[in-house]
Amino acid sequence: MERSRTLTSPTDPQALSHAAKRIVPWLCGTALFMELLDATIVNTAVPTMAVALRVEPLSLKTVLTSYTLSLAIFIPVSGWMADRFGTRRVFFSAVTVFLVGSLACGFSLNLPMLVASRLLQGAGGAMMTPVGRLVLVRTFPRQEFLHAMNFVVIPSLVGPLIGPFVGGLLVHWVHWRAIFFLNFPIGVAGLWLIRRYMPEYRTEGVAPLDWLGFALVGLAVALLSHVLEVFGEHAWVAGPLFAMVAAAALLFLIYGHHASRIPHPLLRFSLFRIRTFRSSVGGGFVTRLGIGGMPFLLPLLYQLGLGYTAWQSGLLMMPQAAASILMKVLSEPILARFGFRRVLVANTVLLGATIAAFALVHQGASLFALLSLSLAQGFFSSLQFTSMNSLVFADVSDRDASMASSIFSTAQQLSLSFGVAISSLVVTFFQRIFPGTADVGLMAPLHRAFLMLGALTALCAWTFAVLRPGDGANVSRHRVKPGDVPAKAREA
Repeated sequence: MERSRTLTSPTDPQALSHAAKRIVPWLCGTALFMELLDATIVNTAVPTMAVALRVEPLSLKTVLTSYTLSLAIFIPVSGWMADRFGTRRVFFSAVTVFLVGSLACGFSLNLPMLVASRLLQGAGGAMMTPVGRLVLVRTFPRQEFLHAMNFVVIPSLVGPLIGPFVGGLLVHWVHWRAIFFLNFPIGVAGLWLIRRYMPEYRTEGVAPLDWLGFALVGLAVALLSHVLEVFGEHAWVAGPLFAMVAAAALLFLIYGHHASRIPHPLLRFSLFRIRTFRSSVGGGFVTRLGIGGMPFLLPLLYQLGLGYTAWQSGLLMMPQAAASILMKVLSEPILARFGFRRVLVANTVLLGATIAAFALVHQGASLFALLSLSLAQGFFSSLQFTSMNSLVFADVSDRDASMASSIFSTAQQLSLSFGVAISSLVVTFFQRIFPGTADVGLMAPLHRAFLMLGALTALCAWTFAVLRPGDGANVSRHRVKPGDVPAKAREA
């Protein structure tokens, strides 16, 4: 299948101008920056928004999960959209939809309107990150991919760095609605740069969209997410919940059968035969369950548990993003020295231990201890994401890059959505066991939630132990020792 790749008229990524190759990673990073800025600001503003909308703070998890749920539903079609309509056109449209959704969030009058606006935001965000990642895979050779990805992630981490603090200031001094308008000028400038510099990669003769597969996967994901939400809302009726889980499992099985019988399914699961891809997606899913709950739990710990204001809570979360930026500089030599297998196994355990360590935070905890934990989490989570995000494409061909990006991004966003819901579920469960006031009584449930998420994260280190020492060496530039398995042995 022949690809038509154009910026103005070039037919090969090598023909892209030097300026375009430098700007494309920053454009992808800016899109991710807007998403992360929006997410961190919303997390910080949850307690204030709950008061304004007259709902319980834990009920606002729907505002967080609706966005990531929308991402998980629409990301599977991102690869097909990019191949069919071109990366530049899809990326431009995605940013536009995201900005419209942001404005709608700012003008929402109640919780249902806000959730609907977040779903619209998610529809736009679903195309931004995977299509941007696809552009990088097709533009840069594998040995340059890790370096290019770091240029994407570093500007995107400015969002978490300034988001909690700026969001706290806006909530404290202006209004919570203002947090949704910050991305607008950034997005408008990004649209101009996209039209000028984003390369246009298309695939000629794209097969029609697998609408049945899209419906099956989307409905299954929606049912699973609803089950978790019902758990968090104290509805513990076993019959209906079991029926929804069974229905979701049945839909996935039907899709698996459907995908095996057609030549061009929405998601091709044969990619899981590639060990590096399988480990990155499977291990990454479980790891993100723990990490995904932290942005929801930490504001509750700082504001309701320790009594800090919204802007003070934002300041306490800033070191995490700063440490993440520093780790991006160190990740390349670390992976080159130790390789993906050793880094992922050891770092997953350390990350789980860091999450569990937040269970030691009590009222009166020193500021130094809080900042140290935040820095540690930033270091380990950043190295984890860098490793998983780059390993996933190590042995995937350019022909399968769009499919791999769709599968990986779907699993990534779905796991983050489940992480928020599971965190709320765990806190709600332990609230029943340790009742009390809104602040003191919340500490014990939060502590146990941190312990459970930390243990879950640490245990999934075994999913990376199946990697071979030479896996991903073409990306990390890790020198395989004579006794190691050859880097070309990729199949399980």
